[in-house]
Amino acid sequence: MIQIFADGSNYQTMLSLYRDRKINGVSGFTTNPSLMRKDGVVDYLSFAKGLLKEITEVPVSFEVIADDFDEMERQAKILAALGRNVYVKIPVANTKGEVSYDLIKRLSLQDIQLNVTSVFTKEQILALADVMCHDIDHIISIFAGRIADTGRNPKKIVKFAVDIMPRNVFVLWASTREIYNIYQANKIRCDIITATPEIIGKYNSLREYDLNDYTVDTVKMFYNDALSARYEL
Repeated sequence: MIQIFADGSNYQTMLSLYRDRKINGVSGFTTNPSLMRKDGVVDYLSFAKGLLKEITEVPVSFEVIADDFDEMERQAKILAALGRNVYVKIPVANTKGEVSYDLIKRLSLQDIQLNVTSVFTKEQILALADVMCHDIDHIISIFAGRIADTGRNPKKIVKFAVDIMPRNVFVLWASTREIYNIYQANKIRCDIITATPEIIGKYNSLREYDLNDYTVDTVKMFYNDALSARYEL
């Protein structure tokens, strides 16, 4: 079965998911600066250090926050030094559209575990397959949900990566939109999928749920909400 990584930056939620991981099936965590800003994280490094004191046995991805490749490299070394379970997120390109393949190769050869993020195309996947060192584990995050937002089928691109990536590079289905994405990703043998805590909770509660029971529960919800609102016709 596909591995499920929780995507978010709420400190207490992440710790709760980690402690209950044998029940909820969470086997790793991903973050990004946008999620951290949304969750009110003020001090990036303090947040990361505090989290890694508690979460020690599963992968955690933290992203560099630079646009210059030399600065990305400096930051990557800082993040990697925080723990053996850290995967450093490097964007496949910077804000100018300049690809980061050379940086990825350099970091990979320094035995830094990478999570190459914001991957969208087969061309990017092909290039990454050539530059990622085969001696240590890495992740590539394909933004399947955002690809689907453009009207394209993300399964074809994710499956392409699954078929060509060396065994040490794990393919991750990112920007998950709904529970069914977990089943889609699993069917094409994707290694990992990220999901919000809300999607993970629904996935665990609704797995193999009887559809007739789901009908009744749905009707009850509508009916009880109408009663609570005191609607009249």
